[in-house]
Amino acid sequence: MSDMVLLDIDGRGVATVTMNRPELHNAFNEDMIAQLTEMFAALDQNDAVRVVVLTGKGASFSAGGDLNWMKKFVQYSHAENMADAMKLAVMLKTLDRLSKPTIAAVNGATFAGGVGLLSCCDLVVAVETAIFAVSEVKIGLAPATISPYVVAAIGARAARRYFLTGERFDAGQAQAIGLVHEVAADHAALTQTVDGFIKQFLGNGQTAMTASKDLVFAVMDRAVDDALMTETARRIADRRISAEGQEGLAAFLEKRKPNWVKG
Repeated sequence: MSDMVLLDIDGRGVATVTMNRPELHNAFNEDMIAQLTEMFAALDQNDAVRVVVLTGKGASFSAGGDLNWMKKFVQYSHAENMADAMKLAVMLKTLDRLSKPTIAAVNGATFAGGVGLLSCCDLVVAVETAIFAVSEVKIGLAPATISPYVVAAIGARAARRYFLTGERFDAGQAQAIGLVHEVAADHAALTQTVDGFIKQFLGNGQTAMTASKDLVFAVMDRAVDDALMTETARRIADRRISAEGQEGLAAFLEKRKPNWVKG
């Protein structure tokens, strides 16, 4: 694997995935998409990994598609474009459904497909100087593969504005529309804020977080009927009798830290 994507896993089980094409503002091509897909899938299966952080090297988080990659679209047939786009769609879904908590540490400009990446993360912290745009319409395209995740993050009303204008907006506006959760004053504060959330995640039950993340997908956009009530009751009953649930309840009642909290 080339160094388009870097991976570091520390002693706490925190995996930092860094897009490493700073000279191209971490724009992605088919090779980077393949590497990210493989890495996200491997991290999902790695029991030693407890939290995943996604960031970019240099001044930008990600500018979206690489120009040289996009040049190929013109020559591709419809079938070839379909196959190529599906690879991006699979990468995004792999990140979106990754069973560990995911944090996007947005270190700078984030455009087009880069907005899709951070929309697939559970928590997004952006430096105050970051700028954003869903800019596909500027080159006659549409934000199709990223749309399910971006619409889920910002809602249909905001999507109708930003998908159609392609305008740039700052971190404060990104927070106001739900794309970003927290804004940090500078890069040092970005690191500090991300680490604060990591510590919160590390204090939680790992399988409980996986179950809670899956719960969001299971209940969203569903009517509260007998079937959903039964399903949610089953899910909490499963957690109560699980090894982690039993340990967590015992620790709470005994006024001690659960065994997954170190130190």
